[in-house]
Amino acid sequence: MRETDSRAALRRGLPDRYLTPDDIAEIFGVPVETVYQWRKKRTGPRGFRIGKHLRYDPVDVRAYVEQRKHAETAVA
Repeated sequence: MRETDSRAALRRGLPDRYLTPDDIAEIFGVPVETVYQWRKKRTGPRGFRIGKHLRYDPVDVRAYVEQRKHAETAVA
């Protein structure tokens, strides 16, 4: 996913494939190390392993974004 505005991927729809940590970092505009820290702390989108490879289901990423949006509006 190489886009000028990576957040466009979330507005337009995520790819129809499992996402890598690099994809997640690009979409959210954070370093890939942050993605691994989210996983370690269980605070980011839910990921899973296929062998030694970490992957993210686009459905879970979308759910994570919606959850964060609702959490933000509940606090405001």
